[in-house]
Amino acid sequence: MKKSVFCFLAGLVVVITSCTPSREKSVLKIQDLEKRLFAPEAVSFDKAKADSLMTLYVTFVKDNPKDSLSPDYLFKAAGIAMNSGEGSKALNWYNQFLKDYPEHANAAMSLFFKAFVYENLLRNLDYAKESYLLFIEKYPQDEFNDDARIALQNLGKSPDQMIREFEVRQKADSARIADSMALAKKSRKRK
Repeated sequence: MKKSVFCFLAGLVVVITSCTPSREKSVLKIQDLEKRLFAPEAVSFDKAKADSLMTLYVTFVKDNPKDSLSPDYLFKAAGIAMNSGEGSKALNWYNQFLKDYPEHANAAMSLFFKAFVYENLLRNLDYAKESYLLFIEKYPQDEFNDDARIALQNLGKSPDQMIREFEVRQKADSARIADSMALAKKSRKRK
């Protein structure tokens, strides 16, 4: 009787473990799909592969939230969603990243990209502004701090408006330079 119970339990363990993918199998699947999706010979973006990869990333994170790979996978999933134009997914995953991994090296970029998603994909300028301001406040030394400030200055402006403003600044700069050169020339003549 003990032997049959042991065999039954051993068989049950084999069935259960074979039905759920191990961490290693998941990582190998992810790496394989990453290679195929981002291969140099890939001439176009494959939406189906991107969706599959996002699913693999998010499933891994759900199954292994404390794993050292989970923050990177969640960040990558959000990035693919953002670059695929799936703003709501990207935003959800950036928010999850900021909540679950606030001290991770990619936390600053997650907040910056969150603002970017609000601005460019979801067209919610109020939340974009709030997120850019929070980014500037939390990460004043970050290399993207200037980008966040510029984004705030241009928030809601059309490309035509930005071009016109740039041209006005260029003309003003040219006039200042010309005036400065004229003054320097007059100053030299007096000597």
